[in-house]
Amino acid sequence: MQDFDWKHVYSDRLSNAREAMKLIKPGNSIFIGTGCGQPQHLVNALVMHSKHIYDARIIHFLTMGAAPYASEKFRPQFRTNSFFIGDNVRDAFDKGIADYTPIFLSQIPRQFETGRIPLDVVLLSATPPDVNGLCSLGVSVDVVKSAAANAKCVIAQVNENMPRTLGNSFIHIDSIDVLVPYDEPIITVKPQPLDKNLQKAIENVARLIENGSTIECGIGQIPEALAEFLRDKKDLGIHTELVGDWLIDLIECGAVTCSKKTINHGKVVASMCMGSQRLYDYIDNNDFFEFYPSEYVNDPFIISQHDKMVSINSALEVDLTGQVCSDSLGYRFYSGIGGQVDFMRGSARSRGGKPIIALPSTAHDDTVSRIVLKLTDGAGVVTTRGDVHYVVTEYGIAYLHGKSIQQRVLSLIDIAHPKFRNQLIKGAKAQRYIHEDQIELAWEKVTYPKELEHYDTLRDGTEIFFRPVKPTDEAALSEMLYSLSISSLRKRFFTHTQTFPHKDVQRLTNLDYKNELAIVGVVPGPSGEDIVAIAQYFLDPKTQVAEVAFIVQDEWQAKGMGTFLLNYITGIAIERGIKRFYATVLPENKAMLNIFYNCGYNVNTDFDGSSYTITYDLHTTARGA
Repeated sequence: MQDFDWKHVYSDRLSNAREAMKLIKPGNSIFIGTGCGQPQHLVNALVMHSKHIYDARIIHFLTMGAAPYASEKFRPQFRTNSFFIGDNVRDAFDKGIADYTPIFLSQIPRQFETGRIPLDVVLLSATPPDVNGLCSLGVSVDVVKSAAANAKCVIAQVNENMPRTLGNSFIHIDSIDVLVPYDEPIITVKPQPLDKNLQKAIENVARLIENGSTIECGIGQIPEALAEFLRDKKDLGIHTELVGDWLIDLIECGAVTCSKKTINHGKVVASMCMGSQRLYDYIDNNDFFEFYPSEYVNDPFIISQHDKMVSINSALEVDLTGQVCSDSLGYRFYSGIGGQVDFMRGSARSRGGKPIIALPSTAHDDTVSRIVLKLTDGAGVVTTRGDVHYVVTEYGIAYLHGKSIQQRVLSLIDIAHPKFRNQLIKGAKAQRYIHEDQIELAWEKVTYPKELEHYDTLRDGTEIFFRPVKPTDEAALSEMLYSLSISSLRKRFFTHTQTFPHKDVQRLTNLDYKNELAIVGVVPGPSGEDIVAIAQYFLDPKTQVAEVAFIVQDEWQAKGMGTFLLNYITGIAIERGIKRFYATVLPENKAMLNIFYNCGYNVNTDFDGSSYTITYDLHTTARGA
């Protein structure tokens, strides 16, 4: 390519920016290239030589450079219409001198193709043409390629500094009307300081990502935060709108290989790139990366063909029914729809896919909850309550798809900031979303003990996740209780029949985690997690003596579950200074009696003619004594 004198070969198409702007007529629709691929020199020329232009419409998706055309000064010449509101044009929107078109990113190219959004002129950046007359669109393929294909006039700033990206990223010289040679640095974007609560939320997101998953991340802090927690994953793939510096380290540490991707095997697929010069140098002529237009990358059908497709996008607020707002703050348009719905729907159709909305639980220094009873007046729904699956905050993971309103409400309140939970419960009761007798706890004093979460393996090799019970476990626990055999009911509740109404079961799931603690054993189920066992203690804080009780679902008995639960909850009790355990056991419950007799403590047994009372001290008697 160094020997190819493209300027000589295509001299008849060369021009300077000032002359090129003369091609723009009053009333024209002008598309400006996207993101860090914005042709800055052409944009500057556009406003500098705009005296002959008036009532022109500027159209773009998201530009990262200066946007002088959106200022009050140039209002007679230009009117901006954006598919996504970036920092550089937000002030114009706030002043009412710019417009916004809400649309799925995958559908924008179709608007150009059909002429519903007519384009007269496209201003774009590209690499110099190669010997075959092909220019790469570099860091910005997205909707630029479609815009160029459907415009009457294409003006390209040919920039030697533009990295040559591969894939379906090329435009032939015959499709370009004017070449304006002008070299300038590609716009770079520095990572934003990470919000500490979002970082904790992303740590929870990482728990959902399995080895071999293919990942999409939206725009913002999420990708930078996520990379930290993916280093130990294996064979991850990437199919996303946007790549940034975060990806380089994941490739170099071996976490991202794309070797398990179902389509575009062995390739990182993206449509645009924003980051540092290091990133641009990394992707230049790098055949590990393939850039495609948005109509391919964001096509839900293409997305769904990836097994274990995980999409991770952000939101401004989520209401208790699962409606997601991510483009407006009330009546104020703030960002855009972008590709969120494209990837949410594509991931939902993927085999093993996971569509995820991640957000901090609060805004404005914890003064405003982002989990809300109802969306702010004027706020628009981007992801509907029918599309939402996972919602994640720093307080945990709520799985909503296929769940009732009551289940959704309780799940979302469980991951809201504790200071807002009772307020949300009261509001939900007023709307008849949940039972009027739903327990309200002193949440500022109740902290879910995440440190007690633990994976272990039963003696048959089955992995079980043991964790403290949550208020959202009510339905799963009720289902487990109703699945117990008559024999198990008799051994635990001393009766052959037992009902488990809401008012009783919620007392088992709404605990203070101090005087009352329950550890559940859970396994993956069709609707999330199935509870298969529970161990509880109820402490008298005056005596530091606690009653302990266990339930193991019939099909999970005789696997060592009871022994593990007793050992685990005993260890917790010892650390918390509890002095003594006692339990009431029927004579026929020989399995439970054996567990206690083999627990390693000196067990005292009293029989009253119908049941045994088991008592043992947790501190004065060592295990194995």
